[in-house]
Amino acid sequence: MALTSNERLQEAFSLALEDRSQGYADLVSNSNAILYLMRKRGQFKTFSGPTIRERLLYNESGTYTRYSGYQYLNPSPAELFNDAEFTAKLAAVSVTLSGEDILKNSGTNQLKDIMEEHISAAEVELTDRFVEDVHSDGTASNQIGGMQLMIPTTVNSGTYGGIDRSANAIWRTSSYDANSAFTGITQVTSTTVKTIFDNIMIARSRGTKGPNVILSSAEHYIAYTAATVNIQRINDENELGKLGFTNLKYYGAGKSIDVVLEGGIGSAMPSNVSYFIDTAAMRFRYHPDRNFVKFGGKQTPINQDAIVQHIGFYGNLTMNNPLHMAKLYDSNTAA
Repeated sequence: MALTSNERLQEAFSLALEDRSQGYADLVSNSNAILYLMRKRGQFKTFSGPTIRERLLYNESGTYTRYSGYQYLNPSPAELFNDAEFTAKLAAVSVTLSGEDILKNSGTNQLKDIMEEHISAAEVELTDRFVEDVHSDGTASNQIGGMQLMIPTTVNSGTYGGIDRSANAIWRTSSYDANSAFTGITQVTSTTVKTIFDNIMIARSRGTKGPNVILSSAEHYIAYTAATVNIQRINDENELGKLGFTNLKYYGAGKSIDVVLEGGIGSAMPSNVSYFIDTAAMRFRYHPDRNFVKFGGKQTPINQDAIVQHIGFYGNLTMNNPLHMAKLYDSNTAA
């Protein structure tokens, strides 16, 4: 049975969601600097099958040989690759209109107004909760594995992607305590932050490869702001700054990369933390049929006078190379 005698009102609800659903992936990725950079650099990738697999180059062939004349070379077979395996997670928000709301707003313009409010509220919830999950440790029920799991404080324990970090040093990211990791430094301040950043960037870079963005909590970002000279205090208007993200440039260790403020109202970013991230080693792997799209069709519960439509994803955040990833934290901010 139709929810209302006017089928056009139900159809208007469906069309309004259809019109906006194509932009949900962009909406989510543009809400967070890391997600934006990953999407811009082609790191939103599909998967198929029951699990998500990331191919890892974990070994060398061992065949490099210095030789002269007729000396033997060393064409020995070697196992070079292995897979990290991640479990895809489901999440969704639901857009709901009660029959009473529809009846009260039965005029075309009135219905559009209330639909707009409900859809906008669902979009805000979708982006806010997903960004929270991006920073998570993945311990909540059915939660993706976020930054705290990917780049942990204790790097030599636990399992990530099905690989034991305690038994496989090559699968560990790096972790630096500002209170003890650097000679003569006990915390992140305006006078120490540049030296700390320089040390980590040098330690986690190799040739042209290394971290390409620094994601900072409010405390670390304020320290870096105070440390920079005016000529450096410039937003990158060609990329993150143009999208409205609060960011500065880091110049050092032969690099020029963004330092992005991730703290703020409602942020899930831990306090007194900075992540040094190689976005080329991170991916958001999603099922091609569930990449922040509406699904399930317009539903009418059998025991309620309402219309429901779901918007969500099926996937997970993954990593395939920990070499250039690092976490900076302040264990004793009063030191």
